[in-house]
Amino acid sequence: MTTPMQLIISQEAISQRIQELGASISEEYGQEPLVMVCVLKGAFIFFADLVRALRIEPEVDFVRLASYGAQTSRKERILFTKDMEVCVHGKHVLVVDDIVDTGHSAQYLLNVLRMRGAKSLRVCALIDKQERREGDVVVDFSGFVLSEGFVIGYGLDFAERYRNLPAVYTLNADHSAGKK
Repeated sequence: MTTPMQLIISQEAISQRIQELGASISEEYGQEPLVMVCVLKGAFIFFADLVRALRIEPEVDFVRLASYGAQTSRKERILFTKDMEVCVHGKHVLVVDDIVDTGHSAQYLLNVLRMRGAKSLRVCALIDKQERREGDVVVDFSGFVLSEGFVIGYGLDFAERYRNLPAVYTLNADHSAGKK
C-alpha cells in the first residue's frame, strides 16, 4: 500500500534555501563564538546540511526533548532525554529545529539556555508554522513558512517513518490524524 503524499518543497528548493540561510547566519555571527544546537531527531538532516553551508566554524551540540501529558494540553511537561554537553555561558546560541509550530518546546529550550547564560538566543527552523504559534517564539532564520498540513520528509517523520525522503511532502489526513 502506498501512502498518499504530495510534494510541497522540492529537494532543489531546500538546497537553495539552505545555502541562503548559511550565508545569512555566517554574516550575522561573523567571528563571534557560536554554538549551534540541533533538536533531535527531526532536525538532524537539515542541521548537517546547514552546518556545511556556513562560512564560519561554530561549536555544535545536540539536544532531545520529550513532552509528557495530554497532546492537546498547553501545560505539557517537557523534559530533556538528551542534554547538551557544550557550555553556552557567554556564547551566542542558535537553536536549529525541523519545525516550530505551537512553540512550546522551543520556548522551553530557549528558557533553559537563557538560564545557562547564553549571550544571545536565536532560532533557525526548516519549517515555520507561524499560524499555529501559541508561545512567544520567533523564528529568526526561517527556511519555509507553511500554514497547514502535516509534513514529512527531510528529517520530518510520521511514526518514525519518512525521515529519509529528500524533499518535504504533506501526508494524507487519514495517515496523520492528530499530528504536527
